[in-house]
Amino acid sequence: MTSPTVPSTAHATPSPTSAAGAGLEVRGLDVDLGGRPVLHGVDLTVRPGELVGLIGPNGAGKTTLLRSVLGLTPRRRGQVAVEGRAVRPRRGDIGYVPQRHEFAWDFPVSVEQAVLTGRVGSWWPGRRPRVEDWRAVDRALGLVDMTGLRRRQVGQLSGGQRQRVLVARALALDPGVLLLDEPFTGLDLPTQESLLSMLGAIVADGRAVLMTTHDIASALFTCSRLVLLNRTVVAAGSADELRVRPDVWVETFGVAADSPFLRVVEAR
Repeated sequence: MTSPTVPSTAHATPSPTSAAGAGLEVRGLDVDLGGRPVLHGVDLTVRPGELVGLIGPNGAGKTTLLRSVLGLTPRRRGQVAVEGRAVRPRRGDIGYVPQRHEFAWDFPVSVEQAVLTGRVGSWWPGRRPRVEDWRAVDRALGLVDMTGLRRRQVGQLSGGQRQRVLVARALALDPGVLLLDEPFTGLDLPTQESLLSMLGAIVADGRAVLMTTHDIASALFTCSRLVLLNRTVVAAGSADELRVRPDVWVETFGVAADSPFLRVVEAR
């Protein structure tokens, strides 16, 4: 199992000119779904200029955690703070990049129109966006290196280009915090490498990025820190800190102590 070689974000620092200075804090989060506890006692922090990988098995509650941070899934207990405000996030505080299949790619809109929906909510021909809306679209497209494809129909894009459109759409309101749900699913290795390089630039712009991923080898080499989740946070730390703790991987994924999976984790 190999990992793409991309610039590490572990030492990225926020740009002094960036408008995005928010950080994310989750404290004591409990979430129930259908009367059944799904998350309990979740604590995590994502600082500006960090790419944090959220890792765990299927059913661990990773997507539920993202949705609860966004206010889409109610929490039974706990606090979510953005920029130190322990309140329901305001529109534009947090950008969200869902999995690609959640977007209607057969809808007849261009790349720039799709990104514009991140600001205006929907697109229709009679809608007259303001100048500042288009300026925000320009900035977002530039951040994901899609300016040259702004007029192309979204249905004509490759998988990697579509993921960039979703990221640009989330960036259109200039959020300080960006959440990504399995952004590399179904993408080949060169495309993953390109997207990781893009995320490195976004982190260097001073944003706090939290990403769920099943690509553990890649996350170990590219994320500032990792959070191991299985209903609660089992462990959190840098790749170097977690590589030497096989017990937390065994607890998170329920594998045997001599599992070959642990050799992937320990590889350097």
